[in-house]
Amino acid sequence: MGERRYGDFVEVRRHGYVAELALDRPKAMNAVSSAMARSIGEACAALAEDRDVRVVVLTSTHERAFCVGADLKERNSFTDAELVRQRPVARGAYTGVLELPMPTIAAVHGFALGGGFELALSCDVIVADPTAVVGLPEVSVGVIPGGGGTQLLPRRVGAARAAELIFSARRVEAAEAKELGLVDVVAGAGEDRDEALALAARMAANSPVGLRAAKRALRLGHGLDLRAGLEVEDAAWRSVAFSGDRAEGVAAFNEKRKPEWPGE
Repeated sequence: MGERRYGDFVEVRRHGYVAELALDRPKAMNAVSSAMARSIGEACAALAEDRDVRVVVLTSTHERAFCVGADLKERNSFTDAELVRQRPVARGAYTGVLELPMPTIAAVHGFALGGGFELALSCDVIVADPTAVVGLPEVSVGVIPGGGGTQLLPRRVGAARAAELIFSARRVEAAEAKELGLVDVVAGAGEDRDEALALAARMAANSPVGLRAAKRALRLGHGLDLRAGLEVEDAAWRSVAFSGDRAEGVAAFNEKRKPEWPGE
């Protein structure tokens, strides 16, 4: 298992074909400062280019929080011009996670609020433990969810439910979050990371070419009418139909053995 740090607040750990991107700013409950946002973006850029990474798991080293959102103490010190200059840096963190080409899983415990919940929403699957508290409270401090929340949340729970949650700025605990579809799995106490890594390992046993193509079809086809969506799916199918992974997968099935994916 290899480890690499990006700045002071992000660590990437390798577990075979699974990469764990750990948020590691415990003194601030992983509040996303400009430096931390830049590091998340850099880590995601490196992961996106790593063909040996089949699944990414986003975790936190803090015992009581996944991420409490933007660093409002830092924001309070900005001039208007500095806030404008910081915006692309902040966006780079959220889009970095959102645009990872392989499946992504967030492991959430404790507070995942504002930008913290938006980082989780940027993942394909969210695993939580019973201590998780999620929400998008930005309107309570005079802004809006600006890390993708106004677009990602309604795609999960529908427009009306997303409006209720965003306009009320309310926090939602794990059991209700699971019921509403804000999270996908509620693990045992303290087991969100282990559960997410185990799920990632099951995913990573599959074809890396297939995983990336399936994610591309899911993401690009969402929101399209059925006919257009099926064209997206067909394009993704064509990208894998003549791949080495498809040839190996079919051969392994017929030979009753585990495939050894070439990843191409």
